[in-house]
Amino acid sequence: MRIGFLGAGRIGAVHAATLAGLDDVTELLIGDADGARARALAGAVDARAAADVDEVFAARPDALVIATATASHAALIARAARAGLPTYCEKPVATDLPGTLAALRAVRAAGTLLQLGFQRRFDAGYLAARRALRTGELGRLHTIRAVTSDAAPPAADFLPASGGLIRDCLVHDFDAVHWLTGRAVTEVFATGSAAGAAYFRAAGDVDTAVAVLTLDDDTLVTATATRYNGAGYDVRTELAGERAQWVIGLGDRTPFTSAEPDGPPGPARPWRDFADRFQAAYRAELAAFLQAVRGERGNPCSGDEALSALLVAEACELSRREHRPVQLSEVHALVDDLMDDLVPGPANDAS
Repeated sequence: MRIGFLGAGRIGAVHAATLAGLDDVTELLIGDADGARARALAGAVDARAAADVDEVFAARPDALVIATATASHAALIARAARAGLPTYCEKPVATDLPGTLAALRAVRAAGTLLQLGFQRRFDAGYLAARRALRTGELGRLHTIRAVTSDAAPPAADFLPASGGLIRDCLVHDFDAVHWLTGRAVTEVFATGSAAGAAYFRAAGDVDTAVAVLTLDDDTLVTATATRYNGAGYDVRTELAGERAQWVIGLGDRTPFTSAEPDGPPGPARPWRDFADRFQAAYRAELAAFLQAVRGERGNPCSGDEALSALLVAEACELSRREHRPVQLSEVHALVDDLMDDLVPGPANDAS
């Protein structure tokens, strides 16, 4: 399979190396707005560099992978749809609803495949917990506690185009909660703080955030995120039920130290970042994309499902700004004139 690849930044380097190691990929053509960066990445993974993005489209690959800056996603998704290219794109589709809906309309009109990059759906721990939850091993689920913590803050120039901490980080937890439970969020309350570097405040963003979600079966969810977790990269989700409690992400590299005298010490080698923590999940995710392109499986994460997670993030941003609980129905009402027939569908099975 010949894969066109766009983006030679940090996540691009992760995905390019993964694709280059898959037997199904016979050719990888890498393009970037910065030609020198594309050539450097292509050399590192034994791929071919394109002069620019246009050359990648002109090569008419079998499928396209988009790992560019967030601000470019929507336009590239729409262009790929018009070209009839099955496409994998890192989340999000766009940082706002109008951009997201415009791209999804283009995909819907073309009838092409669009898979979004929510890699937690392919992580072994998340998959095992989902099976346990769905088979009733936990009993009635009453509480979910989700944690997403970066080991160090991003560069200042990343923030303006990122969509903010809630849309950039917590959106992963929102998608995971829906995928794990199959339930919809009905109400949110969110708050945040920006006590770290001044560039967070300058960008109108926060470096730490907390969201409380209520699901449609009255399960309660807390989701926290921070850019300042010096102990290491930490992604965990606790599922507490009447019969049992499961924890995703708890292992010998989880970056915390027990305060109990006989508790475990801090890890010798904590998770460094998302690429370190989710290496196997990224590989499984891209392998699933190639299977979907060949028609061997359904789409494991559609654009409509990404829209569903974004709507929760939008509700949380509204709650944070206005310091009040927000019903998801409010967000739907605000965008009814934009959504047309694009109502988020049920989660697909990525297992």
